[in-house]
Amino acid sequence: MSYPISGGRIETAKKVIVYGPEGIGKTTFAARFPDPVFIDTEHSTDAYEVKRFPYPTSWAMLTGEVQQVRDDPSCCRTLVIDTADWAEKLCTAALLARCKKSGIEEFGYGKGYVYLGEDFGKLLNLLEEVKARGVNVVLTAHAKLSKFEQPDELGSYDRWEMKLSKYILPMVKEWADLILFANYKTFAVASDDSGKKFKAQGGKRVMYTTHHPCWDAKNRYGLAEELPFEFESIAALFGGLAPAAAQALHVSAPVPKEMPQESPILSAATADPLPALAEKPQPAPAAAQAALPGSPQYQEESRIQQQKLMANGVPEQLAQLMAANHITEQQVQNVVGNVRGYFPADMPIKDYPADFLQGVLIGAWPQVLDMITQCDDVPF
Repeated sequence: MSYPISGGRIETAKKVIVYGPEGIGKTTFAARFPDPVFIDTEHSTDAYEVKRFPYPTSWAMLTGEVQQVRDDPSCCRTLVIDTADWAEKLCTAALLARCKKSGIEEFGYGKGYVYLGEDFGKLLNLLEEVKARGVNVVLTAHAKLSKFEQPDELGSYDRWEMKLSKYILPMVKEWADLILFANYKTFAVASDDSGKKFKAQGGKRVMYTTHHPCWDAKNRYGLAEELPFEFESIAALFGGLAPAAAQALHVSAPVPKEMPQESPILSAATADPLPALAEKPQPAPAAAQAALPGSPQYQEESRIQQQKLMANGVPEQLAQLMAANHITEQQVQNVVGNVRGYFPADMPIKDYPADFLQGVLIGAWPQVLDMITQCDDVPF
């Protein structure tokens, strides 16, 4: 018997895990997925305008609600279980009641955790069937700090993990297509001229998409390692209208009412060009034409500007990008400080952390440039 061979990508529903410390916005994030319905295990959606099943009071009720979505996938496009660690509590209670035990350790020799993993694995199998029916599955979970010891290294260190038991955690990680770890990112900024004292700045919400010694994360879609903790950052994976999913800086500045005729910009909501102005632009005078992009005068001005930026401590790669587009330090500082709130607006670019310069300003320069051109108070 021969089997056909196929090639290329296969578009399917996705299995997603979103975890992070309490209060960071996991439920809000999950509510942005396409047409979600929630199985709310901890009453976390009471203040949200979302569809939800009745609060599950037992493991059988929770699995029954999942089966209902599997049998009638037209009820939603995304099933959200909020949260997985509270679902585990229901699973544990059902196991103890069935086996007439007062605690998971009463089984002895770790058998209780093995049985618990088997029962929770049945839920994951059900969710796999939901995905096969074309419905995305999202599990949220709380995060906890745990001491971790590498078997081949001396010493130990703290790392973030999902708040799940030792047999369930590896199963859940293997089951997921996309694991996103959300956390608050802060930057250490020198508080005096000595360079020895620092203070924390920022507190920006970000999510990590790849594995790190200090947290678990993964993705199969080529996402950037760090993204703003906003659904627009991954909306393209689910047929959304967001820009490239791997962008490292989400552009959310308002589009100005009037745009220069020389620089048409796409509307972020519709991806269609803004309506052309009624009057046809008049040819520029000869002196103005000499400074158009690509002209010798423009290139000379860019060269001089790049030298000045580097003299002010701006890294060469960023200075080259800024000079090529005639972007000033003040315009970058406005976006970084006033629009995004990463650092004080008057903080010189040379004082930005190296990972921010490389990962955001340089790594996502097209998005940064787009945000600059969309700011109402940019003087061009």
